[in-house]
Amino acid sequence: MKKKKIKHRFEPVTFSEIDGVRYLHLGTPWIQGAMRIKKPDLLELEYAQQMMAWLLFLEPNPSFNTLQLGLGTGSITKFSLSLDRTIKATAVELNPSVIVAAQSMFGLNTMDQRLLILQADALDFVQNQKNHDQFDVLAVDLFNGEASGPSLSSKSFYQGCFDVLKGPGVLTVNLFSRHSSYKKNINNLCDAFDNRVLLFKEVHDNNVVAIAFKGPHLEVSWDDLERRAVDVQKCWKLPTEGWVESIKGNNLQPKKNLSI
Repeated sequence: MKKKKIKHRFEPVTFSEIDGVRYLHLGTPWIQGAMRIKKPDLLELEYAQQMMAWLLFLEPNPSFNTLQLGLGTGSITKFSLSLDRTIKATAVELNPSVIVAAQSMFGLNTMDQRLLILQADALDFVQNQKNHDQFDVLAVDLFNGEASGPSLSSKSFYQGCFDVLKGPGVLTVNLFSRHSSYKKNINNLCDAFDNRVLLFKEVHDNNVVAIAFKGPHLEVSWDDLERRAVDVQKCWKLPTEGWVESIKGNNLQPKKNLSI
């Protein structure tokens, strides 16, 4: 029996510009992504900057492979490709208009041979065995049409996220602390990643970025992590001040070392 093809209703893509920043919306005033017009290659929103926190733990290297679920403006994928000329990136987005907007309004170079954009369902993608153990880093930024909460939060989804990562591999996911699914997301993420999960403190508009780890046990001193944060800032112009303090103060961890 053939599987029935689900017909999706896509929210309208709209834009706004305020004080030199262009914003993406999907049928509501809520912001789904942003780009500073005079600095199109930098990450504008704080949560998007924190989604790159995997750089504290992994060094981009030749053949490094990143995955983004939920393209938005394409800023995270664009920034990931800028880290090193050998990096490859895959982005999965269900709404075809979002893909067009990322290219036409937010400067994502869809002709870059290192970039693969798929119009596909994120859950189907992570559950497809041919995609397992393929990616060093995974960024999840999937929100429903109302932008009120994540569109995927099940244990099977987060298990799929675990499965597509190599080991070592790092996931970052944008969550919404005031949405009813927040605890469910945290619990299912922890179940899939064997409780190897860290949370940043909440930032603007109730965004909370979680970091999850796959692979060998990680133990690093907080001082070394602070030094790494300084290096990340110098190398890639990310505002990493306060990242380590946020992680240290928001998670139950030893005083001298991060152990996860």
